Amino acid sequence: MARAALEHLKLDQVLFLPTGNQKYRAPAATSGEHRLAMLRVALDDPRFAVDARELDASFSGYTVDTLRALNKEKPADELYLLMGSDQYAKLGTWHEPEEVQRLARIGVFARPGHPAGASTIPFAQSGISSTDIRARAARGESLDGLVPPAVANHIARHGLYR
Repeated sequence: MARAALEHLKLDQVLFLPTGNQKYRAPAATSGEHRLAMLRVALDDPRFAVDARELDASFSGYTVDTLRALNKEKPADELYLLMGSDQYAKLGTWHEPEEVQRLARIGVFARPGHPAGASTIPFAQSGISSTDIRARAARGESLDGLVPPAVANHIARHGLYR
């Protein structure tokens, strides 16, 4: 998806921001530290970068605050917020949705069961879901071909999702 966004939107970089403990949804299945580590070993393109700001305990948990901070740091950059069509359908329920849309252009990826709009970024869907990957890891099954080998090794070494 990130490579499709780079090409389709002519982006210079895709910034990955693992989310912290948000007050308005269930906690992630594994710690921010592990999600950050998996991201770092998975990304194999110099146009990909990781930003850990949302993992800070003082972070509000709202996308709009991240976008405000990024805009302040790099005011000349045009920001895109990339999301699946399932989340895009819920955007109106987010904290300050109009401000989110003012601060960043929205790039949408089609998700199963959610209609794609005219602004959808085309990409070859793999049929792999994070839910399925976590379930396979919980059962101790192989993750070969589903995640990069370094990520599979990290999951196994730390017993994640079990």
